[in-house]
Amino acid sequence: MPRVVVVGSFNVDHAWHCAQLPRPGETLAGEYATGAGGKGFNQAVASAAAGAATTFVCALGDDDGGRLARRLAASHGIDLRAHQAATATGTAGIFVDAEGGNSIVIGAGANAALTPAFVAAQGEAIAAADVVLAQLESPVATVVESLRLARASGAHTVLNPAPANAACARELLLVTEVLTPNETEFAALLACHCGDTVDPAALGGMDEAALHRLCRILLPRGTLVLTLGAAGCFVSHREDNLRGDSVPHYRCPAAPAQVVDTTGAGDAFNGALAAGLALHPQRPFAAVVRQATRFAALSTERPGASSAMPSASEVEARYGPD
Repeated sequence: MPRVVVVGSFNVDHAWHCAQLPRPGETLAGEYATGAGGKGFNQAVASAAAGAATTFVCALGDDDGGRLARRLAASHGIDLRAHQAATATGTAGIFVDAEGGNSIVIGAGANAALTPAFVAAQGEAIAAADVVLAQLESPVATVVESLRLARASGAHTVLNPAPANAACARELLLVTEVLTPNETEFAALLACHCGDTVDPAALGGMDEAALHRLCRILLPRGTLVLTLGAAGCFVSHREDNLRGDSVPHYRCPAAPAQVVDTTGAGDAFNGALAAGLALHPQRPFAAVVRQATRFAALSTERPGASSAMPSASEVEARYGPD
């Protein structure tokens, strides 16, 4: 069965839904909820829900959060490989406004204890994977090791360079086949590695040829998928590796949705993209991206992060067969 390995974070989410996001010094009333999150876990749940056999490599504390992660991984059929950390399981504080927008603060906790050595010990699982997916809520050296091992074994590598304020070493980009930043992350990477300054808010309306040139500067060897929220995404391929597509760059519109909460939308997209690459290696990349946008759109119609991930059957029922 096609396999995806996700290396990343697990957090216990504490979320408050309120009319608008609080300003500095402001106290608002809201509705509170808690549940499982972390970019790594959200993406692992999305990958499993999309139909791929999924392994999740992470670090957990010996506490209620860690036990929650183990219980939920089992319920989703995820093969959990967890380092037992001496610190508490990671946490996140999330504020969600009436339009589904959010602000998030992360407490890394055990996620910071995920080491390259522990990832290397999962070499058998990585060697058996079709796709290895990682983010930047884990130590950069650990993410580098994950993607390096994946490339060495012939697996495809996908890096979601989030959050935007995390360091993204050039070494990481060299072992990444598919890079999936949002507008803020893309602008931060360009500024860090290329010295180019762009306004994240202007990227959605930028001329396609100009945007393609920026993508090629940042990731000359791979495919870059720039996610643009409600505007969908922009895909930029290396000219000699179009991954089954007919053109080197194009836009993919977002699927329609009645937005309630956008917290896990990017994670739904990335998990479904990795699953699609594993499940349908001969399918044009554009078709895999289109399906991933549907997973992301449907996830926004539910509150929460990992709990908002739709199944493949739910996506098909809503948007029709791929």
